[in-house]
Amino acid sequence: MKNPTAEDRPPIIYGAVALAVLSLAWSGYAIADLMNSGKFGLSVAVAGDIGWITVLWAEYKGVTLGGRAWSAVIAGWAIALGVAALLVIHGNEAGGRPQAIAGPFVVLVGKIVWAFALEAMKDPTAPTPEQRAELHAVMRDATHVAGMLHAHADGEIAGIQAEARTTLARDEADFQVHLERVRKRAEIDRRTPLALPPGPSAAPLYRTGEQIGEQDEQPPSTFASSPSAVAEQIANNAATSANSDREQPSIADLAREQIANTPSNTAATDAVMALRPDANRESVAAAVRRERRKSGPYL
Repeated sequence: MKNPTAEDRPPIIYGAVALAVLSLAWSGYAIADLMNSGKFGLSVAVAGDIGWITVLWAEYKGVTLGGRAWSAVIAGWAIALGVAALLVIHGNEAGGRPQAIAGPFVVLVGKIVWAFALEAMKDPTAPTPEQRAELHAVMRDATHVAGMLHAHADGEIAGIQAEARTTLARDEADFQVHLERVRKRAEIDRRTPLALPPGPSAAPLYRTGEQIGEQDEQPPSTFASSPSAVAEQIANNAATSANSDREQPSIADLAREQIANTPSNTAATDAVMALRPDANRESVAAAVRRERRKSGPYL
């Protein structure tokens, strides 16, 4: 329904407005006089007038309750009949039957004129209440679909962000593990001792005559004189030091073995240190002295 301009307004609207003003004035006076309670009675009259005007606006705008187009019409007539009943009571008490009959006349005539005025102001090209309800349903469906699309998009974005956070956390954990491995590898390299070749005193404790002859005939082993050969020998010894440490005999066994081949504790200690350069020299010397006492005087 369009809003008519001053040129589009039908002449009936002016008569309806005049009747509305007269009806509001008459009903306000009559109800306030009927109540005979001053401001309280006046408030009841004003409430009825405001309700009547509000329902007229609802009828003009096509406002419905529960999709029922006649709800505003029924409410308007209920208010008008209620005011008319009060005017009948007031007229009967104030002037008898004639005034009781004429009292609600203004209100009822005003209501009837406004019904025609509202019909005259309606736009014939405007959609019917059923069509407007259909349009509203389509708009509600479109709003619902748009809301669902936005909700799905927000859910997908939240899932992508959560997956990204998980990936970042996994990468960070992998980086920390790799960094710790590098540190441990460097620490192992620093703590791994260089394996030195055994000296001439590392001969077996018991040798047969043939073994002695064969060893005497073999040329003594010498260390590599070139720097590259020395570096390669040290690298090979360092690489196999972890496995060789597990296969080496104990300090006590080496001490018992060396005191049988050396005349002094110092020489035996040096021989053990040559075989076990990672051992503590003072501990080796104590072990040599202890084993020397157990075996008795050197023969």
